[in-house]
This record gives sequence, C-alpha cells and structure tokens, in this order.
Amino acid sequence: MAKIDLDALNIEELASLRDRAIEKLAEKVAARQAELAAEIERLSAYGAKPAKKVAAPVAPRAKKNEQKNEQLVEAEQEKPEGEGSVAEAA
Repeated sequence: MAKIDLDALNIEELASLRDRAIEKLAEKVAARQAELAAEIERLSAYGAKPAKKVAAPVAPRAKKNEQKNEQLVEAEQEKPEGEGSVAEAA
C-alpha cells in the first residue's frame, strides 16, 4: 500500500480520505458479518440452537463535534442578512 504524507494534505483532502476510510471499513464489516452469518448457518446444522438474526449493519455516525459544526453552518446559512453576531456589530 502506498504511504500517504498526511502533513502535505489540505483539510478537504484529509476529510475526503477520512470519508473513504469510513466507507471501506463499513464495507469490510458488512462482508465479515455476512461470512459469520453463513458460518453460523453451517454450524446450526449440527444441532445447536439457531442464533438470533442480526439486523442490518449500523451506519457509521458522525462524531459529536462534526454534528455541532454542521448545525452551526446551517444556523449561519439560515440567518437573515440584517442579523449578524455581536462581534460583527461592534
């Protein structure tokens, strides 16, 4: 695997890399869950109690600080033009 110089990447490139890594991890987790489910099915043929079915894989959640940043950006976009922060008025 090629090495990536993280210090040379800008914020957008780092965010993109993070998103790609999250997607790839989610794919690998889903594939592994499918493998384990198939193995459980094979093992259940030997008389063990059937295991409970696993729900669909859980989607990765955004971190708390990412959610707050998104909310702040949305709030800024929703403000009417005449309203600004106290710092802007000073």
